[in-house]
Amino acid sequence: MISYNPKDWYHGIIMVSKADTLRKLIGPIVMVTIFSTIVIYIDLNVLSVVEQEKASKISVMHSLLGFVISLLLVFRTNTAYERWWEGRKLWGALVNCSRNMAMRMHAVLHDHPQEINELKRLLINYPFALKNHLRQMVQDENDIIHPYQINELSEQKHIPLYISDAIYQRLQKLNKNGIINTENFIALGSDWQQLMEICGACERIKNTPIPFSYSTFIKKFLIIYIFTLPIAYGPSLGYYAIPIVAFIFYVLTSLELIAEEIENPFGTDDNDLPLDEISANIRVSVETIMHSDSKN
Repeated sequence: MISYNPKDWYHGIIMVSKADTLRKLIGPIVMVTIFSTIVIYIDLNVLSVVEQEKASKISVMHSLLGFVISLLLVFRTNTAYERWWEGRKLWGALVNCSRNMAMRMHAVLHDHPQEINELKRLLINYPFALKNHLRQMVQDENDIIHPYQINELSEQKHIPLYISDAIYQRLQKLNKNGIINTENFIALGSDWQQLMEICGACERIKNTPIPFSYSTFIKKFLIIYIFTLPIAYGPSLGYYAIPIVAFIFYVLTSLELIAEEIENPFGTDDNDLPLDEISANIRVSVETIMHSDSKN
């Protein structure tokens, strides 16, 4: 995720970052410009089409279609942003849940440093496992705080589920042995349940993209609209229509590209959520809370 100052207009307008849609659309913009030039040249110099009643009707139709496609793109962008923001709220909840569990474990098990250590290892590894699970990446050795778990974790198909189950089994064992009373077990169980609810909600966002028919319709509609613009506005605007068409193509296509990028907020694109930083923040928080009982 790109960190920036929203009040800095200069860098936002002048500087072209790697995530800027202008860099991605340079090639298509040049192609649209060439196509528009050819179409308008044929209209004006070969067919000798000038502004007339039929041509004006085509431009009116494009104005109406432009309004429709604008509504579709606004809905598309808003839907994608809602998914991005929901993902950010879920990972914010994971931060709070991890801290709450760490504080409760520290308070309840302060006389049992070995148990604290084992639960801390699992709790710290959970966000890294969830991050890699959502990205469909192999568990990284740098994400595992204790290497003895790597071989065991690599055999699991759903590592966040495995870690969550290990946490619950350990809490249940402590409750059965009388180390944790029923009241504290229920409180920790509530936090544990939230871990799996966050995982399930993130999987829902990742595995349920925008319906295929809706996505392809917008793309087809957008391409047809753009490539018929020179026909509609060439007779009335002449060669002035060329930069106008290129600019309209840039604006409308950029909205679609932005929506495509942020609708799955758990990837590694420039505008995706900073899951590595959030996971590292959870690690620091848990270690800070439980440091006095940590004996590695």
